[in-house]
Amino acid sequence: MTSTASSTDLRQGQAPLDRRPPWQQRLRRFGYAPAADAPAGDVRDRLVPPYAEPSPRLWQVLGVPPVLAGRIARWSGWIGPLLVTLLAGVLRFWNLGSPRAVIFDETYYAKDAWALVHRGFEVNWDKNANDLVLQSHGHLAVPTDAAYVVHPPVGKYVIGLGELMFGFDPFGWRFMTALLGTLSVLLLCRIGRRMFRSTFLGCLAGTLMAVDGLHFVMSRTSLLDGVLMFFVLAAFGCLVLDRDYARARLAAALPVGADGRVRPDAQTTDNFFLYWRPWRLAAAVLLGLAIGTKWNGLYVLVAFFVMTVLWDVGARKVAGGRHPYLTSLVDAVVALAMVPVVIAVYVLSWLGWILSPADGTGGYFRDWAATDGKGGHWTFLPDWLRSLWHYEHEVYNFHVHLTSPHTYQSNPWSWLVLGRPVSYFYESPTPGTDGCPADATEKCAREVLALGTPLLWWAGCFALLYVLWRWALRRDWRAGAIACGIAAGYLPWFLYQERTIFLFYAVVFLPFLCLALAMMIGAIVGPPGSSDTRRVVGASAAGVLVLLIAWNFIYFWPLYTGTAIPIDSWRSRMWLDTWV
Repeated sequence: MTSTASSTDLRQGQAPLDRRPPWQQRLRRFGYAPAADAPAGDVRDRLVPPYAEPSPRLWQVLGVPPVLAGRIARWSGWIGPLLVTLLAGVLRFWNLGSPRAVIFDETYYAKDAWALVHRGFEVNWDKNANDLVLQSHGHLAVPTDAAYVVHPPVGKYVIGLGELMFGFDPFGWRFMTALLGTLSVLLLCRIGRRMFRSTFLGCLAGTLMAVDGLHFVMSRTSLLDGVLMFFVLAAFGCLVLDRDYARARLAAALPVGADGRVRPDAQTTDNFFLYWRPWRLAAAVLLGLAIGTKWNGLYVLVAFFVMTVLWDVGARKVAGGRHPYLTSLVDAVVALAMVPVVIAVYVLSWLGWILSPADGTGGYFRDWAATDGKGGHWTFLPDWLRSLWHYEHEVYNFHVHLTSPHTYQSNPWSWLVLGRPVSYFYESPTPGTDGCPADATEKCAREVLALGTPLLWWAGCFALLYVLWRWALRRDWRAGAIACGIAAGYLPWFLYQERTIFLFYAVVFLPFLCLALAMMIGAIVGPPGSSDTRRVVGASAAGVLVLLIAWNFIYFWPLYTGTAIPIDSWRSRMWLDTWV
């Protein structure tokens, strides 16, 4: 009899179908697939599935020489994502300085960024500073009076880097958000390719985000949420790389049979521990930068920590571990190494404030420990640390008690259906001015509306249901990872429904919504081995959906770019009354 440790049959030790627990048998009618039903095979391929081999046939049909067609196919994993990124970059950098105005919360972050890169802390600006900045082309003295701000400095440093390179004007303070928005499309293409093992689905996910209106507008506005989204997505990508890295190392440690196939082995798996996880440390740095941009990155840190530990549990199960949850406790302790890295990065992000004078001329609250904070039980700590802790405590109180009503605030229940987008900029130019046609019979509308591409988001609602089904009943790790990313960026806001919150916060989980939609479209096209008829019907339906999303983005282009259009054309784009 062959021992369990040396067998390639991953179903050993599992009960036959008619002996499975009743709940498993009942769930099968909804598509539940127990792990024991997975096909047996080389454990190495289950731990790190191979990529689909690209075919040069398309390029040969187009008349490309066979040698060149082969090279293009081999390099498609980079050529495709780079082409999608080029499209996204052209869209985002085209006429980036328009509108030439300080729109929405740029009134805070553009000026705070300029102060940070020159003073090391935010300052109070004159109430007419916006007009002075535009009139003087940014040649304006930076005040010295410290200002009370409620967001950490990383995102503003990022914005300030663009201002240092291109000047204190709309193009300068939007440059870095446009750059990060463009790079996030490249990241999503590559992350999707690695997750789905398909260059096509990876590029599809990136293309969907490239033509999403909310991502487009946030990439062309100097707000913090686009920066936060980039760091969160980059951290997620590092964890996906870490998953493949750890599983490849585990596969290499498993025994190989005489037939060359890797076999599961309980003893090897239970004694396998990987302490050096460079991609996980990179993710920790990026999550520290995310939290240093906005505090809601904390929820992402917790969610990603749980996700990566569960990935380790899954790897041990596949490799034949007898106690995957127990042995993964060590993996969890190793994963906790992320926390001090995150804290160190966050504290270092305040270095400009920390190094500012503590005599009342430095950052806000920088002198608190030496004045109002004298005495107490924590005087053994450095003054800068006590002052920083006090600052953070005051900021926390501000956030949890922020209930001031705002015209464009919205409840998170309405975000997925785009219930209440935010208008960043609106003007009513008269005929013959600011792009309004001279023959217009009335004033035009010129608006920048932070509105996601409606068809993409509404289709994304169905895609979210699809990935939840894939995760719960098919136990697809990709669906679980996507659901985790959406949950980390979305669900925490339901804890603060009394707060003043806005739809554009949803840009943080938008990349994961695009991954969900790409995954669903891939299922519509059909799985490998489908009949030609199934493939043709599926590809046609998927193509129509993608083309409709692209058309929808083009249709709303004027509302994303502040292009003047006749008021009737503007009204025709107000599909919901709540968009006005």
